[in-house]
Amino acid sequence: MSFTSADRAELVRVFRERLQQVMNRSPGGHSAFAQSVGMDRSTLSQILSPANDRLPRLESVAAIARVGQVSLDWLLGLREVEAQEVGLLTDSLSIERDAISPVDERLMRWHEEAAGYKIRHVPSSFPDVLKTEEVIAFEYRNFIALSPQRRIEITRSRLDYLRRPETDMEAATAMHVIESFSRGEGRWQGLSADSRRAQIEHLVALCEELYPRFRWFLYDGLELYSAPVTIYGPIRAAVYIGQNYLVMQSRDHIRSLIGHFDQLVRSAKLGPTDMPIYLRSLLGNCR
Repeated sequence: MSFTSADRAELVRVFRERLQQVMNRSPGGHSAFAQSVGMDRSTLSQILSPANDRLPRLESVAAIARVGQVSLDWLLGLREVEAQEVGLLTDSLSIERDAISPVDERLMRWHEEAAGYKIRHVPSSFPDVLKTEEVIAFEYRNFIALSPQRRIEITRSRLDYLRRPETDMEAATAMHVIESFSRGEGRWQGLSADSRRAQIEHLVALCEELYPRFRWFLYDGLELYSAPVTIYGPIRAAVYIGQNYLVMQSRDHIRSLIGHFDQLVRSAKLGPTDMPIYLRSLLGNCR
């Protein structure tokens, strides 16, 4: 998973709005709330500032959820309805650092451990496993933690995983992401029309080859929001936040995130069997 500045800004915006809701009903006021989560009032004010583009430390996010008696998945925008069940707070929660690095092979281990279960995936753009080597090289050309070649090797391994007959995986992407890619906008500005066209043709081929083992859905990003997350059957879920994974292993956490993902699928504008025709229609944008 790669994380763009636009993705981060939306995640921080949602977090800031929900933190404000939690603080507004805190009986002791903002200063008391700040103290209860282990930070001073000025730090909390900085987090709430519209100019802020970063989340606090994950330990602080977990403390806010615990003190505010809200779920982490609601606080991070992964659930629309606020939940206050104790089981959805901070139990069975861990932080995995260096999320995009050579040790990212842990993702393959998590995939292996979930063999036989459905894996649900919301990427930050469109799934890396479907990307051409040229697009990967373009996206990771300036990335410090991971070379483009290493990213390509990891992607090949994941594609081999998807080709196994026992694989069962679904992915959901905001529709505007793939449309922006086809036009060479945002993070893909400067990527040649030929490269974008080749990528879309590659997407068509893989969608046809991998179905029904791999099923890809497009939802309207103006209707729903999702942070990048992968749910490994009933075993664990990993929410990607910058350079860290927030890993959840409690049954309640995972059930909540599955509900979030299923809402994306139910609201999808396009399903797996629609994808080849839709993707071919985007070839005309590659100019």
